[in-house]
This record gives sequence, C-alpha cells and structure tokens, in this order.
Amino acid sequence: MADILSDRRFRQVAGLIERDIGIKLPAVKRTMVEGRLRKRARSLGIMDVDEYCGALFDDGLLETEYQHVIDMVTTNKTDFFREAEHFDFLARVAVPKLMERPRAGRPLKMWSAAASTGAEAYTIAMVLAELALEGRIASGFRILGTDISSQVLEVARRGIYPEEAMAPVPPALRRRYVMRHRDPARAECRIVPELRAATAFQLLNLMETSYAVDGDIDVIFCRNVLIYFERPTQEAVLARLAAHLRPGGFLIVGHSETAAGATLRGVRSVMSTIWQREEGRA
Repeated sequence: MADILSDRRFRQVAGLIERDIGIKLPAVKRTMVEGRLRKRARSLGIMDVDEYCGALFDDGLLETEYQHVIDMVTTNKTDFFREAEHFDFLARVAVPKLMERPRAGRPLKMWSAAASTGAEAYTIAMVLAELALEGRIASGFRILGTDISSQVLEVARRGIYPEEAMAPVPPALRRRYVMRHRDPARAECRIVPELRAATAFQLLNLMETSYAVDGDIDVIFCRNVLIYFERPTQEAVLARLAAHLRPGGFLIVGHSETAAGATLRGVRSVMSTIWQREEGRA
C-alpha cells in the first residue's frame, strides 16, 4: 500500500477547508497537506495517509478529528511588529482620536482577528502599555485575539516564544515586556504577566455568519488572512467585522488586502489599509 494522498482524498480535504474556512487549497499545496495529514495519521497508529482520509470521510472519524484537520491545514504566519506602520498609526492617530470621545471609564477594546500564535495581539498590548505609562490612556485596555486553530491559540495563551522571535521588538519594549528564561540554554522568553492578563484568546471562524464578540470594539486588526479568501468572502468578512466597531473605531487590514474594503458601507477610508466607522452609527 503506497503511503500517498490520492486525488480523490485531496479533493475531499480541499473541499472541506474551502466550505468551512473559505480558504482554497490549490494543487501546489498538496505535498504540504499530505505531509501534515500523514503525521497526524501516524500519531493515531494509521500508517497510510489515504486510509486516514478514508476513515475521516467514510467512517465518521471526522467528527472527532475535525479540529485536528483544521489545525493541520491552516497556515499560521505571524511576527511581532509586522507591518510596523500600523502600530505607529495606532499610537499616533487612532488612540488619541479614540480618547477624545467620552469613555466613562470604559477601557479601550482591541481585536486581533486571525491572531495565530499571538504576536500581533501582544504587539498591540506593548504599544498600549507604553501609551498608558505616558498617561495617554487613563481607562485601561483589553485585547481579544481570535483564530480558527486551537493549537496556535494555546501558544498565544502561554505567551512563550523563541528568543529569535523577539528580534523585531524594540529593545526598550523587550526590556519592559519580555522575560527571558532563567536557563540561557532554553533560548526562550515570555510575555510579562501584566500583558497576558490584559489579553484573551478564543476560537473563532471568520466564515461564521455572526461573531460572539463585543459590538463596541475600538480597533480591529484583520491582516494577511483575507488574501486566502475569494473576493465575495473577503467583503462579507469585512462587513461583519466592521459591524463590531463602535462609532469612530478603526478597521485595519494587511497591505496586500487594500481592495477588499472598497465596498464597505458605513466606514470611510483613512489610509489605503485603514477604515474608520462613521460617527453617529450605532
């Protein structure tokens, strides 16, 4: 028995991912998909990847394996301070404008959609913590990170990363918000408890028709995930996200996704990748 993924089984896996997550898996991704499925199959004592897929789709194994399949196939690329100009905009423009509005002690609320292992959410936390130290945020802040993969969310909750992952973090912020492991041989570091306490993570599929998230978010980051969706799906996701913004709130997408928000209603373009919800809209 050849341990390869057949055309039929690849189409079934690709169809499942496109239907449930909105991501197309082209033929060039087949080797990657096969390798990840094979690893999972062998962990279950199944030595043939096609046999594993047969068990998924023909024998009911998908009921218990569904989240594992999603975790295996979804790509999770993230870095601290990725597309750094967005965090500069957050500090220089977005937060000052948001703080001009009456808040009645209400904390700033940020949402990192497609948060992956948490680098974006913790980058936001570092930026906001600096503003709070400067007295520019008097009401505190809360950050929510969501993702379709339970595995990456566990990494995010722990807040433990290889030391090399911290290279993009400015040295002053690294000293304040990142703890090095006591054993230098481990080459690991961890986000400080104060930032972890201000940041929560939860499972969420952007393909759902509604999101179990507060409707008064100040800033939503949804970057570098829309590129995997077809245009109608991109537009639908952005519309659902924008509906969670409070009036005056900001929606930020990745630099390769600027066209996706062209049809958004109830928002105005601030920059090529940033929109602001119009005032007076509930």
